[in-house]
Amino acid sequence: MRKSGRQRDEGFALSVFDKAPYITVGMMRPDGTPYAIPLSIVRKDPRTFYFHCAGEGEKLDCLKVNPVVSLSAVSRCKPVFETETSNFTEHYDSAVAVGRAVLVEDNEEKTEALRLLCRRFLPDYMDHFDEAVARSLDRTTIVRITLTEPPVGKSKGFV
Repeated sequence: MRKSGRQRDEGFALSVFDKAPYITVGMMRPDGTPYAIPLSIVRKDPRTFYFHCAGEGEKLDCLKVNPVVSLSAVSRCKPVFETETSNFTEHYDSAVAVGRAVLVEDNEEKTEALRLLCRRFLPDYMDHFDEAVARSLDRTTIVRITLTEPPVGKSKGFV
């Protein structure tokens, strides 16, 4: 008998997003083909996520045509051989969500998003934050993703 992962609540899904080193963002290219890329993303609140990027490129080309995105993350993953059943499987914590992406134009919100990103990924260097933002804010693009439905989490094998 095959064991599948069990559905978890929204809080669990958000914790997976918070722990995952990268979140894969799926979107649609202008020609209708899929495009997905792992990004360093931070969550502001239960419905708001941010990432930063250059002012041009494939991500932005996709979002201009269709701002609907999917988010996918795995925060823990461990291949397992279950000796009692001779079964190869994987234990994991994962989450998915759907949202709408928009470019952030307001410098205050851009700065807030960058501060959240730096606190998440480089907290020991926050004393350099203001100087770095003053140097690069105008050439940094911030994308806000607002979830349009509750995120879904799944877990298998971990307690």
